[in-house]
Amino acid sequence: MSTIDARLAELGISIPPLAKPVAVYVPAVISGHHVFTSGQLPFVDGALPATGKVGAEVAAEDAARYAGQCALNALAAVQSVIGSLDRITRIVKVTGFVASAPDFTGQPAVLNGASELLGSIFGDVGVHARSAVGVAVLPLDAPVEVELVVEFA
Repeated sequence: MSTIDARLAELGISIPPLAKPVAVYVPAVISGHHVFTSGQLPFVDGALPATGKVGAEVAAEDAARYAGQCALNALAAVQSVIGSLDRITRIVKVTGFVASAPDFTGQPAVLNGASELLGSIFGDVGVHARSAVGVAVLPLDAPVEVELVVEFA
């Protein structure tokens, strides 16, 4: 069992199967020693757990959990192109988009769901730069979307 697999097992987390793209793109590409993922929605078993705007139809606490699911889906995309997550040497950047009600300003707290999960899995390697952006709507009316840039050896 790899180091990351052992850590995932310790946390009771599993990397989901790679989510199928919903349009014309690939889930992840390699450039040099970096993997860039496409934005990942919080699919669980091929379905969104919720739809709508955070701060209206979706509670911020739920959206934070969904951001964590997005991060797991992004790790599945990374794994699909580099094989083992043990090859990750740094989570470089997390970019998150939160479909927000007009008066919702808690986007950073929502994205903490992804950031905290990555820190739990990777420790210091999971410390990253981040952007948390509020948007009017996301694909399929998802409440949150996350993309990663990771460095690997």
